[in-house]
Amino acid sequence: MSEPSREPEPQDIDGRHPQDGTEIGAEVGSDGGDLPDHPDRADRPAADHPSSSTDPESAGEKEHEAVAHTEPLSDDDIRDALPDDLDAAGYVGPYMFPNNNRRRIPAYLYWGIATVCAALWFANRDGDNPLVNGGFLAAAVALVLIGLYSFFSGWSLDVDERDALVIATRQVGFPVGHASAQMGWRGVMSRPTWRILLYSAEEPPDKRGLVLVDGVNGEVVEWFVEENPEDWTDLGR
Repeated sequence: MSEPSREPEPQDIDGRHPQDGTEIGAEVGSDGGDLPDHPDRADRPAADHPSSSTDPESAGEKEHEAVAHTEPLSDDDIRDALPDDLDAAGYVGPYMFPNNNRRRIPAYLYWGIATVCAALWFANRDGDNPLVNGGFLAAAVALVLIGLYSFFSGWSLDVDERDALVIATRQVGFPVGHASAQMGWRGVMSRPTWRILLYSAEEPPDKRGLVLVDGVNGEVVEWFVEENPEDWTDLGR
């Protein structure tokens, strides 16, 4: 014979067994949700409700990130940086110094803007358009002149740093050990000029010299040689 079905034992609404008060389930309401009006909930700590708990460390990190995004940069955080084609740090292989004639690119931009200004002035020269006046023609003339200066000051760099080093070595007349090259510009027309600093081959060097080499035709602009006044004793240790 089959056993008679047993009636489920009554339970309290908060999930405790009526005889011993042991909690056997979570509090649920008739709709499956929490029972906010139950008197026991007022006595329970907030840790019993995961949805209302917060992690102090994570909250502090989020607050710090929010402040970091809104705080302005200080002067110590701002640094000048070279363009990628001028930064030789970490570069492997022969480094090619960019040609100076790329300074002509702004000239073409100036002339293009001048053409637009002149065309607008010519199309509205009768004065029918109040937005276009003689200022457009004056701006076009000024941009053409600026473009001419930018174009003619953009000399082609026909002598690279290796050629300039060879010319400087011949000029100083002593065997060269350490040497460095720096690009500079001289005169109103910004003619490119190599500045070559050379040291003699002794350790430490007995002499040093400075030679300025024209970057267009390779002529020596200025030069001098002197006894090395620097103390290299610490560097040799």
